[in-house]
This record gives sequence, C-alpha cells and structure tokens, in this order.
Amino acid sequence: MYRGDGSRLTVLVVDDEPVLAEMLSMALRYEGWDVTTAGDGRAAVTAARETRPDVVVLDLMLPDMTGLEVLGKLRAQLPDLPVLLLTAKDSVEDRIAGLSAGGDDYVTKPFSIEEVVLRLRALVRRAGAATADDGAQLVVGDLVFDEDSREVSRAGEPITLTSTEFELLRLFMRNPRRVLSKSQILDRVWDYDFGGRSNIVELYVSYLRKKIDSGRDPMIHTLRGAGYVLKPAG
Repeated sequence: MYRGDGSRLTVLVVDDEPVLAEMLSMALRYEGWDVTTAGDGRAAVTAARETRPDVVVLDLMLPDMTGLEVLGKLRAQLPDLPVLLLTAKDSVEDRIAGLSAGGDDYVTKPFSIEEVVLRLRALVRRAGAATADDGAQLVVGDLVFDEDSREVSRAGEPITLTSTEFELLRLFMRNPRRVLSKSQILDRVWDYDFGGRSNIVELYVSYLRKKIDSGRDPMIHTLRGAGYVLKPAG
C-alpha cells in the first residue's frame, strides 16, 4: 500500500508509554510504514501539523490533555484525517464517546500488533489514501504474484503472506536471478536504519521459504557473503 504518488504511507503514533510506543512503531516500520511518534497531546498536534500523516494511532490517556481533546484539535486542522483510538477502557460509553468525538475506529488494550495494522490498512483504504503499487502481475517459474489483488500462488496453490513478506517477495519477483544483499533488502523493503540488524532479513527470508519453498524445489537461494537470489526451480 502506497500513496497515489508512490510514496510510503505515514502514521503518527501518540502514546505516553515509551515501551509500547516503540514496540508499535518498530512493528509498523517492519510493515513498511513511515512512523512519527509523540508522547503527549501538544507534541501530537505539532507533529500532525508538520508531517500531515495519512492516519493517527491515538491513546485516549495522555499526561497533558485527554485524547478526546487531542482528537478535537487534530480534526480542526485536518478534518479528514483517519484516527484509530487506543483505550484501556472497554465500556460502551467510552467507545461511543470516542467515536462520537470523531474517532474512526478503536482498539482496546491489550491489543495485538496485527490487529492494529489491519485496522490502519482498513482506515487508509476507506479514506482513499492508499493505492496499489502498479497492478502488475509478476511471474517467475511457477510462482505468480499479483500486485493489484495481492494474491500469490505457486503451481496454482494459493499462498498467504503478511504485509512484510509480500513486500519482500515483491522485491525478489521484480529482480529475478539477481543477487540482493541484506543491506539492499533492508533499504528497499524496510527503508529504515536498523543499525546493522540484518537478522531481520534472515528472519523474513526464512518465513518466505517456509511458505514458498516448503515441500517443493527451492526458488530462494542463499549466496554466502553476497545475499539472496530468487530464480525458477530446477
């Protein structure tokens, strides 16, 4: 998912719990989002004005003002900005108050990262901020990758991928038979400085192999000291 101009979608994460904010931010960056964070309401309003995010994750419990007050200020400067509310409260009244104040959706703590990512994708789709990359169908051997429908299959058998796995396979499919280094993959798939943590690439390549190559002739190959390459089996 990208903006209409091909750039990455941006999310503003507003939460005063540093550990939770960092965990959520890192997970979203792994999923391909550009992330800005704010630890209180004033910082959130300033960040939204400066970065004009595509969507906001907003905790309703903040140290300097309530989340609903922040929501009102965000709505005043960016009326169409989608906002996902985070709340530790699960009463019907709290949910109604948040949605009535202009929130588009909510997630109750504790939550799963996957749930937040799915809700954010749905919000930006509904807002019209996201678009498919180019609608092309890529084929390498018996592996078929449809960028428009986000469907992947091998030898006619459907394969279900996470967002990050999809982006990694997209990179491989666009560069068949070309060796891609770990640093190239980090730059192209995550677009984020992991401080040399190339193990994230190894981890996601292993995930892809389990789904693409398991029980079949392998297509994803490791070249020691060089990187990885995707090529037709056989």
